[in-house]
Amino acid sequence: MDLYAQAMKIAETFDVATPENSVVLYSISYLPTTENRDRAFACVGANPGRMMIEHTPCGAALVKLGLDSADKCKLSAEQIAAVWKVASRRFIEAASGNVSAFVDGADPRSVFRSMELPTILQNEHIRTINNMDKYAFAKIFDD
Repeated sequence: MDLYAQAMKIAETFDVATPENSVVLYSISYLPTTENRDRAFACVGANPGRMMIEHTPCGAALVKLGLDSADKCKLSAEQIAAVWKVASRRFIEAASGNVSAFVDGADPRSVFRSMELPTILQNEHIRTINNMDKYAFAKIFDD
């Protein structure tokens, strides 16, 4: 099985479950720095029980394949993004409660804006983002 097919199978089937109020998201696509990711990792480090997708069996397996960096992986940036979108959609569909989101300056093309935020808005089990009504939070990104 080639790497893309293997990664997609992981994204489609491996466990993405998290406890209520534990999901932490970040957006760095098309941004000049990794500040949002750094802040998300710091949040998880300071708050036991919080989880990013990388902390689920699915995310950990994708990282092990090198999909956390285009420099480490033989897949194209588009293939890597496609795999993470599948995994992220499942991660958010399984989430509940409050979601913590480090998404300052999130680009409209980012995974957060193009897929994660719309999926959050469709998930009736997610009530808030950063302790703010999720619909009010989404208005921040009305362009």
